Amino acid sequence: MLNRRHIRVKVMQSIYAMHQNHSDQIESQEKFLYNSIDNIQDLYLIMISSLIEIQKRENIFLNISSQKHLATPEERNPNKKFVNNIILQRLAESNSLSIALESRKINNWDLNDDYIQILLSAMKETKLYDDYMQNNKNTFEEDKAFVIAVFMEIITPNEKLYDYLEDHKLTWIDDIPLVNTQIIKELKAIKANAQDDFRISKLYKDTEDKEFASNLFRKTVLNEAEFAKEYVDKTPNWDTERIAELDTIVIKMAICEFLKFPSIPIKVTINEYLEVVKEYSTPKSSIFINGILDNLVKEFQANNKLSKVGRGLM
Repeated sequence: MLNRRHIRVKVMQSIYAMHQNHSDQIESQEKFLYNSIDNIQDLYLIMISSLIEIQKRENIFLNISSQKHLATPEERNPNKKFVNNIILQRLAESNSLSIALESRKINNWDLNDDYIQILLSAMKETKLYDDYMQNNKNTFEEDKAFVIAVFMEIITPNEKLYDYLEDHKLTWIDDIPLVNTQIIKELKAIKANAQDDFRISKLYKDTEDKEFASNLFRKTVLNEAEFAKEYVDKTPNWDTERIAELDTIVIKMAICEFLKFPSIPIKVTINEYLEVVKEYSTPKSSIFINGILDNLVKEFQANNKLSKVGRGLM
């Protein structure tokens, strides 16, 4: 689920928090970093389980309505196309998903079921839902397209849900797009073969990515003073004291990758951090940082300070 750019963002934010708190407690801040990353899995489970909970809520409503003393013919024999949706049933029956929800104690919708009702009501008010419910026959392709559309058009843009997630855990603000994109990708990948159990994503692609997060954080923090000396005289037209603090952190992280991570190509490092500052720093930051990093690379190459392993890494 996690990509390297998002790991870089998490490391950047942890170092920034460390600066703001004037802390030198590497272990405690590293713990915060890992917790922040680990909590992405909870966000993922909360978002994907919202689909299951909406289905459950509607099924309960239909059952209660059918048992009313003065139930209408439509209430006694409702259209159950939505609650019988093949994809939603696949999610509800997934061992991988149910085990993860239980092991991580994800009970947000039990405690805040009003949000499920908000999402269900919003769905039932759309033309998307009306068109889907024109008949009571379930087909795999139609059910799959409908669930993807519900997630993309109703759940992810819901402002009340976004506010709830933001209030619940502030670090999720930057994680929501990553998680939603991953869930949409997984929903699209579900195959018609009923034997295929839906399996949740791993947080890290591999152990190297997890180690990358820790190594980037520690190597940057432990060498900040050394890295600052590398660029301090490369900013003649900029007052060092007035450079945005996020920019100085990004520059140090990039220098760290240049000098301490031999397997990461120089172009990858530069491109990744330019994209990060475009989103998180000032409008002029990417131009400024691009110039600094370009000059640093030329100097490092001239002084044989770069040691990159593998073809095409320079």
